[in-house]
Amino acid sequence: MDTTYDVIISGAGPVGLFLACELASAECSVLVLEQAEDPHSPLKQMPFGLRGLSAPTIAAFERRGLLDQLETSKRVKQAGSHVASAQAGHFAGLPFFYGDIDSAGWPSPASLLSEMAETEAVLTRRALSLGVEIVRGVAVSGVEQDAHGVLVQAGERAFASRWLVGCDGARSVVRKAGGFEFAGTEPEFTGYTMQVDIADAERLQPGRVMTPAGMYVQSQPGYFAVQDFDGGAFHQTGQPVTLAQAQAVLRRISQTEVTITALHAATTWSDRARQVTSYRNGRILLAGDAAHIHSPLGGQGLNLGIGDAVDLGWKLAVTLRGDAPEGLLDTYHAERHPIGAQVLDWSRAQVAIMRPTPEARALRAIFGDLLKTRDGATYIAGRVWGIAAKD
Repeated sequence: MDTTYDVIISGAGPVGLFLACELASAECSVLVLEQAEDPHSPLKQMPFGLRGLSAPTIAAFERRGLLDQLETSKRVKQAGSHVASAQAGHFAGLPFFYGDIDSAGWPSPASLLSEMAETEAVLTRRALSLGVEIVRGVAVSGVEQDAHGVLVQAGERAFASRWLVGCDGARSVVRKAGGFEFAGTEPEFTGYTMQVDIADAERLQPGRVMTPAGMYVQSQPGYFAVQDFDGGAFHQTGQPVTLAQAQAVLRRISQTEVTITALHAATTWSDRARQVTSYRNGRILLAGDAAHIHSPLGGQGLNLGIGDAVDLGWKLAVTLRGDAPEGLLDTYHAERHPIGAQVLDWSRAQVAIMRPTPEARALRAIFGDLLKTRDGATYIAGRVWGIAAKD
């Protein structure tokens, strides 16, 4: 342990890499530790890895000269942003359309499609060009801090820094080792993302389909997202998805006797919604999914995490430089925690009207009608795309 870094970041996902770039641009020495040896995964690639960038995220990438390097939106047809009848997005699976949105005065574009794999690759190149050290295949196992710095244990190796930021995801080791309280609500469903071959594909409809048992989305032939309202039971087991499990849940939710002949890729997720009560504990800070987790409904997670990195980056850099006003770093929690809490409630609201119950179906009908109005569609689009509602 010969080097003491200004900042160690645990996690080389988009949030950790963006934050590393922010700090390195301010001439801070940064080490990024990433558990996975290989950053590549089919779940980060299209179509599973497709994400929507909100207006603030687009602006953040553009200001740093990175937006033009994101090629996905140029390759993938954006959902007809100039066609009034084209779907612009959804709330709990209920579509809203461009023609119903009053976007006068909004930035253009207000949203863009991106791919997780490409976003990580762009940020990795940027980080390396700025002198960030990225060490893969190294998992943080423990942390110790005092008034002057943090000692990070990673297996048999140890690393020292003045500050540590956990960007290590929903199961954050930094959050647990750092003693952060993680408060919130338990899940109502297990979500499945899977790529399969189906013998009788004609049994299943394309697009988003609600059934009395739940919901499934077939974005492309053989690519599915499925919601099973099992209280999050299967996801919490941590077990891998087998072909038999994938077929059973798809049959139950689609209410067909569909037959899966091959399972190529699969993962699970849930609507568990939790947030740390403080984004800072001494010299340890959290950002992204390490600080807040929620259902991926509406694609808010990546944008929320990038917002954390934008806010924390300059504040931590100024603090390291030694000329920060008193309490500056504490404003990171004060400003970002309420925004995170709002996104968690946004996710919970969608789950509430997606339940396979008569009460939820009644609420869905009302929300569906509201989304067909100009005020309703504009409000929902503004929330999804990170644009403040008009007065």
